[in-house]
Amino acid sequence: MMYGVFFIFFLYAGACLWLCVQWIRIPQRHSETISVPNDFKLSVIIPVRNEERNIGVLLNDLQQQTLDKRHIEVIVVNDASTDATEAIVRAFVEDHFLDLKLISLNDVAVKSPKKRAITAALKVASGQLIVTTDGDCRVGAKWLETIVQTYLQTNAKFISGPVTFLDEKNSFDIFQTIEFASLIGTGGCLLEAGHPTMCNGANLAYQRAAFDDVGGYEGVDQIASGDDEFLLQKIHQRYPGSTYFLKNEAAIVRTQPQENWRAFYRQRIRWAGKWAVNRRPATMIVAVFVFIVNALTIVLVAKALGEEMRNFGMNTILILKFLPEFLFLGLIISFLKKRILVWHIPLVQLFYPFYVLFFGLAAQQKEYEWKGRRLR
Repeated sequence: MMYGVFFIFFLYAGACLWLCVQWIRIPQRHSETISVPNDFKLSVIIPVRNEERNIGVLLNDLQQQTLDKRHIEVIVVNDASTDATEAIVRAFVEDHFLDLKLISLNDVAVKSPKKRAITAALKVASGQLIVTTDGDCRVGAKWLETIVQTYLQTNAKFISGPVTFLDEKNSFDIFQTIEFASLIGTGGCLLEAGHPTMCNGANLAYQRAAFDDVGGYEGVDQIASGDDEFLLQKIHQRYPGSTYFLKNEAAIVRTQPQENWRAFYRQRIRWAGKWAVNRRPATMIVAVFVFIVNALTIVLVAKALGEEMRNFGMNTILILKFLPEFLFLGLIISFLKKRILVWHIPLVQLFYPFYVLFFGLAAQQKEYEWKGRRLR
């Protein structure tokens, strides 16, 4: 029995070390500057609902972009906000600081509000490159320039960018930052290795022609979430070798962490909805394998503590779990300019197995609440 457990953790350690090597091998994008064609245009699409605290800050960030404004079109889609979101955006429209359009949607029941918002924006978008982010995000001045340079250098059909959280105020924020970094790093490594599974809609870019060619959200439009990952997989299947992870600090998008455990739970259940319908064998195998490893970790930690840590075999197995994880997370956290959080990683690692088990079981729930709506 112990040999079988050892073998499972040996495979897990190997996978983590492979991720470390893969991350290091991802090239730093935007290594050279390519002149942007005069007729080039990109459309930044921002779906929003009740973002009065954040949308003005994001629009100010877009105003400060180093990319020439004649190449930028911004489309904000207000999804029936009940606060001052629309009024704030209208004030920016009147200032004419950018080519800024506002689309207002009625409050009707739909299965995927975000996909509806993006689809509405695409009907008026004139850009050959589509960039998406969220209303609660912050972007650096070179964000769009870096995306465009990567697009021109690679002729990418789809670009996934890095996302992290704004400054952490408490231990809950720190946990979210480190846990989220594992998703961003793993998604980037697998994407560059040709096996895309994860990305985040807060920092995406894709060729408009590629979106149309794969039928957009057709076939997944009934799923509440997945405007990012399902599109990535569709474009990758149609254009293998044309999807990239943008590994560049200038391209990092920062968003708000969830304010409390209740909001965090709803977000993770929403994300889990994508995995519940993703029947790709490789994805399912990885999910089950990670679940088993973390379940075994809880058992082994309890047993090791009960034996006062004198069992060399169990301690070796736990080292195979925690040390490679620490190395990988340290690489990603450092890239995201969160190096001060590296020494918080071990505490997150101890809690993480319980988190995996809880959400692995909770993901079976079909309905959840998001931004005041019941979705499934």
